[in-house]
Amino acid sequence: MALAKAKQDALAEKLQGVLIAEDGWLGSARSGALARLTTMGLPGKRDEYWRYTDPTSLSSVAPKSAAVFISHDETPIFDQIDRVRIVFVDGVFDAGQSDPLSLSGVEISRLAEVQSVGDHWAHDLYGVLEHRGQSPVERPLAALNTALATEGVLIRVLEKAPKPISLIYIHNSDTSDAYIHHCIKVESGAELTLLENGPAAARLNKVMEVEVGDGAQFHHVRLQGRDHERRAVTHIFARLGKASVFKSFTLTANGRLTRNEAIVEMTGNDAFAHVAAAAVGDGDFHHDDTVFITHAAERCESRQVFKKVLKNGAVGVFQGKILVRKGAQKTDGYQISQALLLDGESQFLAKPELEIYADDVKCSHGSTTGAIDETALFYLRSRGVPMQAAQSLLVLAFLAETIAEIEDEAIAADIQSRLEGWLSRHAR
Repeated sequence: MALAKAKQDALAEKLQGVLIAEDGWLGSARSGALARLTTMGLPGKRDEYWRYTDPTSLSSVAPKSAAVFISHDETPIFDQIDRVRIVFVDGVFDAGQSDPLSLSGVEISRLAEVQSVGDHWAHDLYGVLEHRGQSPVERPLAALNTALATEGVLIRVLEKAPKPISLIYIHNSDTSDAYIHHCIKVESGAELTLLENGPAAARLNKVMEVEVGDGAQFHHVRLQGRDHERRAVTHIFARLGKASVFKSFTLTANGRLTRNEAIVEMTGNDAFAHVAAAAVGDGDFHHDDTVFITHAAERCESRQVFKKVLKNGAVGVFQGKILVRKGAQKTDGYQISQALLLDGESQFLAKPELEIYADDVKCSHGSTTGAIDETALFYLRSRGVPMQAAQSLLVLAFLAETIAEIEDEAIAADIQSRLEGWLSRHAR
C-alpha cells in the first residue's frame, strides 16, 4: 500500500497544473489514457520491468539539464537519401526546416492540426495500441505520453511510398522536455520506410503506434545520439495483419539514459516481425531495450536481435519476451541478446523470457556476455593489423548481425560508417 501511494503521489505532483481540456475523439483518448495512468501511477524502481533501470529521471517533474552537443566532423545521417524531411526542434514541429508534408500515395498530417477535426482515421489508432499494450505489462510512461503529447505526425500509407519519410529531432535547449506521439497506418498492400534520427530534447518521451495491414510492409530505421547528457524513453506499439512485414532497427550511440520499448502483436496469419538494435556506450551510459512480442496467429515469424558494446563502466539492459498464445501454431520465434564488454567495469543485465501456450512451435532464446576474443585478436595482430584497428574489426563483426536486419543496403552502409566513426572517436 505504501508503494502504491508513493507512485500515486509522484503522479499527482507530475500532473499538478496540467489541463486536458480537448473535446472530441482526441480528448476522449487523452482522458482514457489519464484514467489508465491514474490507476497505475508512475513507474518505480521496485516494479518488475524497471528493476534494472531507475525511472526517476524519466518521470520527474522537471528534466535534468542536458548540454547540446555540436558536431562539425560528420555529414548529417541519411543526407544522400531522397526523402521527405519532417523536423522537430525540442519536440516542436519546425515548418521552416521541414519539407512540404506531401508524398504520392501517402497522407501526412500533424497531431496539432487534427485536434479539432471531428472525423479522422487516427481516431481508431491514437491511444488504441498503447492501451492494448498495457497488458500484461503496465507501461505508465506510454500512457503519460498519450495523455499529454500535442506534437507528432499522422501518416496513412495507401500504396508503396516512392521514397522514405524522415523524422529529424533537433535538440537546442538544455532543459527541453518533449512529448511526441506518432500514428502510422500502412493500408493493405502498401509499403513505407520510416527514418528517425537525432537527440530530440534534454528529455524525450515518444510513442509510435503502427498498424500494418494485410500484405503491407513497414521498415523502420532509427539513430539515437549523439548528445551524451540526454535522457529518453521511447515506445513502439505495432499490430500486424495477415502476411504483413514489420522490421525495425535502432542504433544508439551515447546518451546518459535511454529506454526503448517495442511491443508487437501479430494478429494475422503468416506475419513477419523483426526487431533489432545495436548500442555502443562509453562511461556514464545506461541503455535499456525492453521488447514484448505476442504471437496470436498461425505461421508467424519473429526475430529479436540485440547487441551492445560497452566500455568504461557503461551499463546495458535487455528484457525480451516472446508470448505464444493458444492456437498460434507453427510459430517461429527467435531471440538473441549479447554484450561485448571492453573492460572489467561495464555491465550487461539480461532477462529473456518465453511463454508458450501452443504445442507446434519453434522458439529459442539466448543471451551471452563476454570480452573480445583473444584468439581472433591475436590472429589479426599476427598479420600486421594494428591493435586499435583489430579491435574495431572485431566489434564491427560482432554488431554485423543487427545491421544485416536493415533492408536497404545504402542505409546499412551509412550506419556501418557511423559505427566506424564512433569506434575511432572512442579509441582507448
